[in-house]
Amino acid sequence: MKRLTLFLISLVSCVAVSAQTAVQFKDGDRAVFVGNSITDGGHYHSYIWLYYMTRFPYMDLNVSNAGIGGNTAADIYERLDGDVFSRKPTYLTLTFGMNDTGYFEYNQEGADKFGEKKYKECIANFDKIEKRLLALDGVHIVMIGGSPYDETAKIRDNVPFKGKNAVMDRVVAYQKAAAGRNGWDFVDFSKPMLEIGQKLQESDSTFSLSMGDRIHPDNDGHMVMAYLFLKAQGLAGKKVADIELDAMTASVVKSENCAISDVQKDRKGISFDYLAESLPYPLDTVARGFGSHRAQAGALKMVPFMEEMNQEVLKVTGLEGDYSLYIDGQLMGTWSGDEFAEGLNMAEMTWAPQYQQALQVMYLNEWRWEIERNFRDFAWMQYGFMKPKGLLDANDRKAVEAIDKYKTQDIWAGIHRDTYAKLMLKDVRETRLQEMDMLTDRIYQINKPVTHRISIRKK
Repeated sequence: MKRLTLFLISLVSCVAVSAQTAVQFKDGDRAVFVGNSITDGGHYHSYIWLYYMTRFPYMDLNVSNAGIGGNTAADIYERLDGDVFSRKPTYLTLTFGMNDTGYFEYNQEGADKFGEKKYKECIANFDKIEKRLLALDGVHIVMIGGSPYDETAKIRDNVPFKGKNAVMDRVVAYQKAAAGRNGWDFVDFSKPMLEIGQKLQESDSTFSLSMGDRIHPDNDGHMVMAYLFLKAQGLAGKKVADIELDAMTASVVKSENCAISDVQKDRKGISFDYLAESLPYPLDTVARGFGSHRAQAGALKMVPFMEEMNQEVLKVTGLEGDYSLYIDGQLMGTWSGDEFAEGLNMAEMTWAPQYQQALQVMYLNEWRWEIERNFRDFAWMQYGFMKPKGLLDANDRKAVEAIDKYKTQDIWAGIHRDTYAKLMLKDVRETRLQEMDMLTDRIYQINKPVTHRISIRKK
């Protein structure tokens, strides 16, 4: 269980998060994450839902992505009714600021005046959003201080826009103040992620939590965001399960979030039935998503997620010598009696049956995410391309002809033409939505923990 290196300990001090600042999801919640491309194309909300899928397998919860690439607060305001409130959220998170604050202008003359102008525009647009949010009934609001723009990494052929992040910090401060005056929750991604990046850059000046563009976090960065959100919800310290047995007396000392039964002892060791109330959290080791280079699991080098949020502890005292651990007859490894007495984290055993069960949940959730991403590209076409041309929800020949007319001027319209041409058709849309529902239903069928037989045998 002693997984913290001195390096990680130094990072932990950088990502200290105060006591619970956001309400946990509850049974029946429909959580909608609203934002720009970082929400649109990213995984943090999907990783958060995966935590609830595995840690709260009986909870009725729906989490949806309502991000659109390139959005500012003004853009978000324009699509509140059609793309956000139409989902009937009970829990709504909102982040903005990256696009609102501008880009290349910070490296030109008059950058300070430009930054001030963009800040005032952003706040004026958010103030309109704020009025709409205050009019909602029964919706829990969480303001999220967005991930930072990385000005400090040394990235080849990418000159940073110096001063941009200072303006973004002002936006985050305003978001926090708005949360305070309105009784909303506030979760900050900006400061902790900035500190993590700068700490890692002390040993590798080229490191960035982004995918190399200084803007969009990679999968490991999105897992850091998920960790920060879950910690703000007060979930640090909630174990998958915590088991302690005394092998000398074949007695159960502790069984937190699980049930232990049929304890059997013989001269070779001890065995028992184990039924947890949740599953370990599976961490993807593959870089997924457009432009990604790093996997979700890379976040373990940056935040103490395993130590704080993914503990499935097996502790057995009274063993002398070396013992092998079997789960459902499968060998997990061999440890000394002292190591068993200190405790093993079964959530680290990726071939354990319960971890493999959780992996199935992860893969199904990833497929659900991929379909949802198609719908976010469709939403971009609707609100970013069609609406300014008076073709919102047209979904007809005239809309496709508009794409063909302007695709040489608007590269993203050309890129998303095929997605739009498919999803503008009602039956195609409905079938794809049914696929997402089917995947979600299947997840909640297979995420229920089952009984496993654990045996600890003398080597």
